Amino acid sequence: MANIGGTITLNKKQSQKVVLLPFVSLKKLFKSFAAIFVLLAVWEIAPRLGFVDRTFLPPFSEVVQAWWQLLLSGELLSHFKASLFRSLIGFVISLLLAIPLGLLVGWYKPLAEILTPLLEIFRNTAALALLPVFVLILGIGETSKIAIIIYACSWPILLNTISGVKHVDPLLIKSAKSMGLSPVRLFQKVILPASVPTIFTGIRLAGASSILVLVAAEMVGAKAGLGYLINYAQYNFQVSNMYAGIITISALGLLFNWTLVKLEGHFTTWKATQGE
Repeated sequence: MANIGGTITLNKKQSQKVVLLPFVSLKKLFKSFAAIFVLLAVWEIAPRLGFVDRTFLPPFSEVVQAWWQLLLSGELLSHFKASLFRSLIGFVISLLLAIPLGLLVGWYKPLAEILTPLLEIFRNTAALALLPVFVLILGIGETSKIAIIIYACSWPILLNTISGVKHVDPLLIKSAKSMGLSPVRLFQKVILPASVPTIFTGIRLAGASSILVLVAAEMVGAKAGLGYLINYAQYNFQVSNMYAGIITISALGLLFNWTLVKLEGHFTTWKATQGE
């Protein structure tokens, strides 16, 4: 690169790199989404060629048209808002309950000895198996739906938080104690930061659980939500609308995961610094 008379000029090698950058980016993008493109192509072609009955699996383009019509009518947006509200409320409440409890159980051994047998019982009880219990006790309204999401999300967060605290490198703890840190400062400066990556693993698992359980909860006594849309479309044989709801649920799950990955990167910047 040269600066002649205030004008920046690129040599031949540098100009070739600049030209290749968009091509490299497009190639990387294609590799990342190649499997998805192949799936969508098979979905479009297979029903049209008669490999599957298009009554039960319409071409992808017809599903997109149905999705667009639902969006224009406002029906899809109302269902999306209902599902997003329920999953967010349940997810946030589970964070507020499970993380503090997990930190306490992981840090204080006497508390862990008391609660571990009870935790082992409930961690092996599937959330969907308890859905009828939640409906019977709390009714078919919003309370039971949010409560089952809280239950499903709490376990991945709780168990990963406990694991994160218990498996902090003992050398870090010994080094901190040798510098005279009090138990409170030790927990604040060493235990908690070292546990964050494992805690976020549980949070991301909980994000996926909140979507999965939400669909089942909305199929019982709901009048709005993506789970209700899918169930209603199935019973009325609106197959394209059903697949449109499934695609929207998948998009909501991807949005959750992407947001949590960004948050994890923000709270674990020290990992990048350590690796450099």
